[in-house]
Amino acid sequence: MESKIIWQWHVLDDLTPFQIQEMFALRQEVFIVEQNCPYQDIDGKDEQAYHLLGWQDEQLIATLRVFERYQPYLNNASFGRVCTHQSVRNEGFGKLLISKALEFISENFPNQSVQIGAQCYLKDFYQAFGFKQVSEIYDEDGIEHILMLKP
Repeated sequence: MESKIIWQWHVLDDLTPFQIQEMFALRQEVFIVEQNCPYQDIDGKDEQAYHLLGWQDEQLIATLRVFERYQPYLNNASFGRVCTHQSVRNEGFGKLLISKALEFISENFPNQSVQIGAQCYLKDFYQAFGFKQVSEIYDEDGIEHILMLKP
């Protein structure tokens, strides 16, 4: 599986217009269209993030963004906008994405805790990576979320 994927880490300024278009198109497809959740994806925070792009046969199939210090989460490291293309769901790419994000954080921001806002149905998924729920359920754009922390 992984041998077929070309993984690239970038800051926004280093992405080509094509890469940016593909990243936002995949995020829009997953979060706005599939989840039927109209929200402002382009939120002004991508400039502060490191972006992981996973390409297969020149198609973007996976992406996420990582922050060294994410102010809303007490300046812990964080990641978000985790998504995979519908054509590769249930093939382990979500787990691979999270593993790559945690490896990147560990290598580049050692000894940082990682806090995320997770959709509630993914609680067990993130617990498998060592995250623990640290908040009550809250609504974000009409979807139930929880805060999770990995020390």
